[in-house]
Amino acid sequence: MSEKGVQEVQYLKNIPVFCNLPEEQLLKIHQNTIERQYRKGTVIFIEGDPGKGFHYVKSGKVKIVKMADDGREHIIKIMGAGEIFAEVLLFNNRPYPATAIAVEDSCIGLIHNLDLEKLILQNNELALQLIKALSQRLLYAQQKIKNLALHDVMARTAEILLRLSAEHGRKKANGHIEVSIDLSRQDLASLVGTTRETVTRTLSTLKKEQVIDFNGQKVIICDEAALKRLTS
Repeated sequence: MSEKGVQEVQYLKNIPVFCNLPEEQLLKIHQNTIERQYRKGTVIFIEGDPGKGFHYVKSGKVKIVKMADDGREHIIKIMGAGEIFAEVLLFNNRPYPATAIAVEDSCIGLIHNLDLEKLILQNNELALQLIKALSQRLLYAQQKIKNLALHDVMARTAEILLRLSAEHGRKKANGHIEVSIDLSRQDLASLVGTTRETVTRTLSTLKKEQVIDFNGQKVIICDEAALKRLTS
């Protein structure tokens, strides 16, 4: 592969599902990728629309949501750079099972299902990595169901804050962790699976106990160990 070709595919090495593939395979993925830019708040696809393909976040953040019958939004997950979504549509012609919305200005890669399926059939390593990704998504869903069933709001809030910290956190000089994503109280309530009023009271309690703090809409984790104790 030429030096230019190597440079063109470097960004794919930041996506775990692709990072171990040889550069020749990365070039094929790059050649089959359609890149699209989305402004903050823009809908990428809507639940029920015909499924077009496999998506990944090149830059920015995306929330995956389900809409309740009463119109309320339930956030399933917030995806950051390097993460994949809509992978459940591979090898089946089904509509999108949820809605995807850009949380901030984002660059999204789209690979049509048929094109990716051809690449999978040519590369066992790619097939293995996608199976692992699907397994991890299933475990995430099972954990979320378990938390909703067995944990109270305080424990669920702590678990969500810890997850956001791990996925989107940035450690500061004083040891605190800033969750580098703007989330409204309604967004957090949706992630926790409760009402805005309840999550606001819970966050106020955690702030009073100096477990967390706020910087605008961003959350600062001041005492990670205390949050972990709340989830046990």
